[in-house]
Amino acid sequence: MKKILIANRGEIAIRVMRTAKKMGIKTVAVYSTVDRNAPHVKFADEAVLIGEAPSNKSYLLGDKIIEVAKALNVDAIHPGYGFLSENAQFAEACEANDIVFIGPKSKAIKIMGSKLAAKDAVKAYDIPMVPGTDEAIDDIPEAKKIAEKIGFPILIKASAGGGGKGMRIVENASEFESQMDRAISEAKNAFGDGSVFIEKYVASPRHIEIQVMADTHGNIIHLFERECSIQRRHQKVIEEAPSCVLTPALREEMGQAAIKVAKACDYVGAGTVEFLLDENHNFYFLEMNTRLQVEHPVTEWITNTDLVELQIRVARGEELPLKQSDLKIEGHALELRVYAEDPLNDFLPSVGNLKTYKLPVGEGIRVDNGFEQGMDIPIYYDPMLAKLVTYGKTREEAIGIMLQAIAAYEIEGIETTLPFGSFVCEHEAFRSGNFDTHFVKNHFSAEKIKAQQEAEANIAALVAVKAYLKEQRLLKTPE
Repeated sequence: MKKILIANRGEIAIRVMRTAKKMGIKTVAVYSTVDRNAPHVKFADEAVLIGEAPSNKSYLLGDKIIEVAKALNVDAIHPGYGFLSENAQFAEACEANDIVFIGPKSKAIKIMGSKLAAKDAVKAYDIPMVPGTDEAIDDIPEAKKIAEKIGFPILIKASAGGGGKGMRIVENASEFESQMDRAISEAKNAFGDGSVFIEKYVASPRHIEIQVMADTHGNIIHLFERECSIQRRHQKVIEEAPSCVLTPALREEMGQAAIKVAKACDYVGAGTVEFLLDENHNFYFLEMNTRLQVEHPVTEWITNTDLVELQIRVARGEELPLKQSDLKIEGHALELRVYAEDPLNDFLPSVGNLKTYKLPVGEGIRVDNGFEQGMDIPIYYDPMLAKLVTYGKTREEAIGIMLQAIAAYEIEGIETTLPFGSFVCEHEAFRSGNFDTHFVKNHFSAEKIKAQQEAEANIAALVAVKAYLKEQRLLKTPE
């Protein structure tokens, strides 16, 4: 494998390129017109314009990307996450054109791409699942009977869904029909597939996911868990590894369950098995993400591994260089997704120009970044600028370094999730580990961040006044 095309942009494109270069592999970037001067374009050995700014005219053009790969004698394509990373047709097209797709086979993508097919696939492996329907349902009166049998509150979920779209919590029977209509409509609009299913709503869940890696020689390992419960609109903002609530026994049980899920679909490469953990520490299979996750750096740090390198080695047909017994957790890592969003305005996207953009540096700080000072934030893509990752020997140390790193991260021209990151890291519920996926709903408000910022500004002003008065006294003191 001498040359890899990265079918993505931003921080993940650069992240993959770093490992490829370390392994002596040439890299090819693709870019849209709006990304012409983006850092990932400059970082690659070669770069090719593939279309206009909207992703359906550039980064989602699988045929065009394969055409570029063939013209440049590319051996493999790494899809990153998002865009074409979980597109079974694209994986098949790569295979048909003798290009290695650095990811699972299309069969696994298809099975795990449908939440219902995934549930069906893992049934034989005795993996705990949330009570609910085994198949899509669109007969609303029949669905209501099932919901009443399961017991409210229930959750309506789009089978083809993700990112919280096509998902509705229904508290009681009277609102069932209207919420069902909305979920089906939203699923059709977002995924072109209106099939939904029903499951029991777990009231105070934690979102725990297990990283797995499988080779083509029958070896599957898990690289422990990530805690992903700090979310807004069902999307993660802060992740950490390990989780502070898992016992060694529960960790091993969930790890083995994740390996079984990977076996259920003949998985190859890096994947993540997601579970809900209830207040009594019962866990339930949620879904599998058939790609590298945004939050993979926290796992890399606590296991001292390079997951992209392992992906490439597996794609080359190599056996995994690690056995389960080789892996152990060392220290603690946190990740904050630095989104161009305004936490004071319901996390709405914040577009503009990065007038100031300076990254924090120091021991225990890693920034996977895709932007530079002076750049405009494009409106066409996910609003994530970078991932701020910190590491410490303990969870407390990792949180402390995160707060220092947030304070040192200089961004002017747009609003970001950095203040939200500070709020979470300073909150007693987070620091104590006593939180779940409702953290934002239960603890966060724009007013609280404003009050925190005012308090910090007052402290800074007092410190400045004290320093000024001390300086004046020294100037007045005769020699």
